[in-house]
Amino acid sequence: MASMISPAYTRGAQLPELLRQRLLVLDGAMGTMIQQLKLTEEQFRGERFKDFHKDLKGDNELLVLTRPDAIRGIHEAYLTAGADMVETDTFGATAVAQADYDLSDLAGEMNEAAARIARAACDKFSTPERPRFVAGSLGPTPKTASISPDVNDPGARNIDFETLRAAYYEQVEGLVKGGADLLLVETIFDTLNAKAALFAIDEFFEASGERLPIVISGTVTDASGRILSGQTVPAFWHSVRHAKPLAVGLNCALGAALMRPYIQELAQIAPDTFISCYPNAGLPNPMAETGFDETPEVTSRLLHEFAEEGFVNLVGGCCGTTPEHIRAIVEAVGALKPRTLSSDSFRRDAA
Repeated sequence: MASMISPAYTRGAQLPELLRQRLLVLDGAMGTMIQQLKLTEEQFRGERFKDFHKDLKGDNELLVLTRPDAIRGIHEAYLTAGADMVETDTFGATAVAQADYDLSDLAGEMNEAAARIARAACDKFSTPERPRFVAGSLGPTPKTASISPDVNDPGARNIDFETLRAAYYEQVEGLVKGGADLLLVETIFDTLNAKAALFAIDEFFEASGERLPIVISGTVTDASGRILSGQTVPAFWHSVRHAKPLAVGLNCALGAALMRPYIQELAQIAPDTFISCYPNAGLPNPMAETGFDETPEVTSRLLHEFAEEGFVNLVGGCCGTTPEHIRAIVEAVGALKPRTLSSDSFRRDAA
């Protein structure tokens, strides 16, 4: 069977071989760390937006323009903890998502600035023996192409494919210009939205002549084993495998314990593709400092089990995880071997 991994990349070229050699670790939650800073409305606004007509507190992506020091500090905290790659603060940096704040026209600038901040942090920590990578984050949008916003009208839609494609193209352009090493289409709960992102990525690659690695990460929302738009994990994989991602995986919504059967299933049905997994820190818990109930010890122990059983190549954390979680994960998986691709096994056997 032919490998699902795309041909040579102009950036992130080391990643396929590194993923074969050892388990790589992604960073943890950006939103959780921003919340812990307890920034005020004035701090979100900064001087540039001090007279803006809308409240901006909560627009985490705006901080790459108004508080770049804070975002770089978060990146550096994760890199200090041992992360091999950090995600840009661009989860909601599309024109579609920024429309909630009347800042759609800044989406391109946000993405480029975010990638530059992450790039500077990674360059500071990178060594020839231990390179660090910038993952350009493309998150879902508040509007979905396949789910009606009106329970009384199942056929209603509040966005179309073309609008999503254009927004994602602008995001990709900014991320690549700012220095991202790979693109991470993440927290996918509507596969049609994800397809718009993947179409935009491929369109940009064709136009620019540059091709970066892609990681695709879906979100199983509950014990049904389906993403929000109704697909099972196998159906989700078969819907996106045409993009030939470097890795495919799951993140968000569930903690590692509940995510286990779905990661195991994905590892079985995608034998020629690296597997990523970055779960939440368990279930929401308003009484906990991070808002979630799993300690670093619990999350790292569960991911150690995933690695020990050969499910994963890339691990990290989503909502509720902190640099302490990432440090514990690095220690827990450091001595373990990564999952072997079936195509790699074939090559070794042939040799």
